[in-house]
Amino acid sequence: CSQGLVEFRKKNYIIRINKLESEINMSLKDKIETHYKNSIKEKDSNSINTLRLIKSAIKDKEILVRGKQDALKDSDILSLLQSLVKQRKDSIEAFKKANRNDLIENELNEIKIIEIFLPKQLDENETTLIIKDLIKENNFTSLKDMGALMKIIKEKYTGKIDMGLVGKIAKSSLGN
Repeated sequence: CSQGLVEFRKKNYIIRINKLESEINMSLKDKIETHYKNSIKEKDSNSINTLRLIKSAIKDKEILVRGKQDALKDSDILSLLQSLVKQRKDSIEAFKKANRNDLIENELNEIKIIEIFLPKQLDENETTLIIKDLIKENNFTSLKDMGALMKIIKEKYTGKIDMGLVGKIAKSSLGN
């Protein structure tokens, strides 16, 4: 009897590993759908609303690119999620000016949910180092080179770096 219990535990362990592997290999769209279903089961209205918003934005983007490409890539969805976060941050700034703390909190909660699907953002120091290294590697010397620098960063660090921050740092680095 104890042998059967050990085998059961082994099988259970294997099942857990397979579930984890399948989540790692899931597309970003599938991960969002899975989180959406779990939020419905848990009756988490904040998550449900934000994930519906994300799904709607993805659907709009799919309609927009229909005929041009087969399906949205994860990189397309990452840039879409980044733009959603940027919209929320812009709204927060407007709400601060209007002194609407209740709306600020809603936007912050939405940002937290959206950021679940984004890779860890590099901080300001890491971003500065990357920019300075790229400037040295490519011999960029003036603000005229900023477009080329931004293109390289966008290609290499999609989703990992705040492009607004990159713009500020690059401008100050190349302006000197």
